[in-house]
Amino acid sequence: MSAENGVIVLIPAFNEAASISTVIQAVKPYGAPLVVDDGSTDNTAALAEAAGAKVLRLPENCGYEGALDRGFQAASKSDAKVVVTFDADGQFVPTIITELSQPILNGETDLVLGKRPKSARLGEAIFNLYTRIRFGVTDILCGAKGYAMPVYRRHGRFDSGRSIATELALSALRSGSRYAVVPVEVLPRQHGKPRFGSGLRANCRILYALWLALLGDFGPAPGERPQS
Repeated sequence: MSAENGVIVLIPAFNEAASISTVIQAVKPYGAPLVVDDGSTDNTAALAEAAGAKVLRLPENCGYEGALDRGFQAASKSDAKVVVTFDADGQFVPTIITELSQPILNGETDLVLGKRPKSARLGEAIFNLYTRIRFGVTDILCGAKGYAMPVYRRHGRFDSGRSIATELALSALRSGSRYAVVPVEVLPRQHGKPRFGSGLRANCRILYALWLALLGDFGPAPGERPQS
């Protein structure tokens, strides 16, 4: 696929038919939308294509990290200079895409991390405490991030350790990549329940991802590419 302004907006989507068309129309002025339909059982993929997105259809649900991984694989074969990850539920304001991508396009940084007003769950607050102490990053779990394509080619992969989409960013931070943080407004979800869920199960998943992150500080995490 082609990214005219150098930016691909990567949108993992699972059963987001209620919001996907609106999200695609909103992000198109800021980058080329690439939707990874993660085995949806509704018409998410068809609606995304009709709205003008490039759609990668996964035959079965691979989970958030798996969908991101497949999307980055596709993006790495394009002419994109930046990949911005963006949620399909309509909770992010699309103008943030410029703030996540422009510093990378300008050569000022390699990674731009979105920062929400507050953590959504207790597990997130604990994980973010670790990254604040370790790297000075206060919201590693925000779904809105901008990556220079060489960062992906150097470190790669999202789905090897159930990292809740933190694996690539943490690998880049550990290697000393330049980064910036921008505030991200989060709007109320208008349709359905959050994909990630809430309660004890969600917090356990986050704390497991934190455990993997801690292991990564003592050596390559599962699936992390060693530095050459």
